[in-house]
Amino acid sequence: MSTRVTAPSVQARKVSQGHEPLVMVTAYDAPGARMVDEAGADLILVGDSVAMVVLGYDDTLQVTTDDIAHHTAAVARAKPDAMIIGDLPWMSYHVSIEETVRNAATLVRAGAQAVKLEGGSNRLPMIEALISAQIPVMGHIGLTPQSINAFGGFRVQAKTTQAALELVAEAKALAHAGCFALVLEGVPDDVARLVTDAVDVPTIGIGAGRHCDGQVLVFHDVLGLEDRFVPKFVRRYAELKTVGVAALTEFAADVRSGAFPADDESYHLNAETAEELSLYGHDVDG
Repeated sequence: MSTRVTAPSVQARKVSQGHEPLVMVTAYDAPGARMVDEAGADLILVGDSVAMVVLGYDDTLQVTTDDIAHHTAAVARAKPDAMIIGDLPWMSYHVSIEETVRNAATLVRAGAQAVKLEGGSNRLPMIEALISAQIPVMGHIGLTPQSINAFGGFRVQAKTTQAALELVAEAKALAHAGCFALVLEGVPDDVARLVTDAVDVPTIGIGAGRHCDGQVLVFHDVLGLEDRFVPKFVRRYAELKTVGVAALTEFAADVRSGAFPADDESYHLNAETAEELSLYGHDVDG
């Protein structure tokens, strides 16, 4: 990429209009952001998934706005061409419009070019306020992980005719409110196609089949760094945890055997200084 991706350029990326599908990958630090950017991704999501794949929590509900801001700033320091999306965490946009805008501004000041929030028409006042404050918003509907307790777990959504039509209506409402793109998570592929065809902003799927305008996966899932839980929709493109454990095991063995560090991995004095210091060896030892 030679130019930085922006909300308007993403908003125009409908596959039905001849554009390539969008690629979004999560990242939570500068090295990860550089990797994702060099791979040619269009968008980097600093997701609340950081709670599970980096911070060790069992769900996404534990992270705060300050946590996301911390990781967003690290990603921004990599200066990627990919657009940086900061994920608004649970309870950062639920209490009031004022608090929503304040929390979103924290992420923008940390380096985000837009924010993402979960929910449908119940979030319209927040979305409209954010857009009024010149903060681009990415919507997120279907399976919304911050609603895990209400859903009773990570369950596929919109599996009935009525639920599918309601999801289409929610997507239209979000697009009409000004969202520049929508994440569709955990819905049947036919439903994702209905939603994608119904809105004039791009849809980005995760567990939503092939008919979206783009796809997103978690960095640690793509690279095989996370193996505690692998959703059906994840395709691994590497097994970096296996490779990493093998490398670290080899390092530990070399340390214990004395094979590391080798002579050429150590710093040395020049011959004259080494000889002078050798004269003091007995005194130092004694």
